[in-house]
Amino acid sequence: MLNKPTDFVASLAKGLRVIEAFRAERPRLAVADVAQATGLDRATARRSLLTLHSLGYADYDGKYFTLTPRILRLGMGALATLPLPHIVQPWLDQLSERIGQSTSVAILDETEVVYVARAAQKRVMTVGLMPGSRLPAHSTSLGRVLLAALPEAEARALIERADLTPRTARSLTAPEEIVAELAKIRAQGHAIIDQEVEIGLRSIAVPVFDARGCTVAALNTGVAAIQAEPEDLARDYLPALLKMQEALRRVVQ
Repeated sequence: MLNKPTDFVASLAKGLRVIEAFRAERPRLAVADVAQATGLDRATARRSLLTLHSLGYADYDGKYFTLTPRILRLGMGALATLPLPHIVQPWLDQLSERIGQSTSVAILDETEVVYVARAAQKRVMTVGLMPGSRLPAHSTSLGRVLLAALPEAEARALIERADLTPRTARSLTAPEEIVAELAKIRAQGHAIIDQEVEIGLRSIAVPVFDARGCTVAALNTGVAAIQAEPEDLARDYLPALLKMQEALRRVVQ
């Protein structure tokens, strides 16, 4: 919390908005693109981009800017300071070996989930996932578990702010449908997604609780659709996820 207005560095805030304008679906941006995405005027956007370029955080070909690997220092530095990934990683590795499927832990960041730990087995998504990867919260099992843990009004507000563009023909896109699904998840304690993120992928997730019973993250596994029907996921994988949930509750503070 700021003690006084002079504690706020406006130029830093603008620079961070420019960095956040780059996304997986728009990795190459011109000055006009950044200005539109951030709401900054073109002159400010240009100065910010050229500063990132000068510092080695962005490449520039005369028209388009792209972020360089140097930018990963910011995100990976933040992940490295979080205790949760270090706590859950060995448990994830063990769970993944036991069930023969990839497992992940993610946290909620506004309308997206951020992967903080992952144990990979066979690849079932065309997009490679790793710590730091992001996906829409409303269409993932991890995200729905985390949204369901919020007060309903807060969850609804996040859903209404989210980009609900369908990722597949099976994706829920109506806010009321998603809110209704969250109510089911609250009641049953887990979420199942059937090919809403990617055709051919099904997943099941449960909350990760701390020692006080508060939801701090979500744990899931994903399987190829040819391996299990949606109704099979709870039978085949939920017991192992719940066992891991209980184990993590004793060690996550």
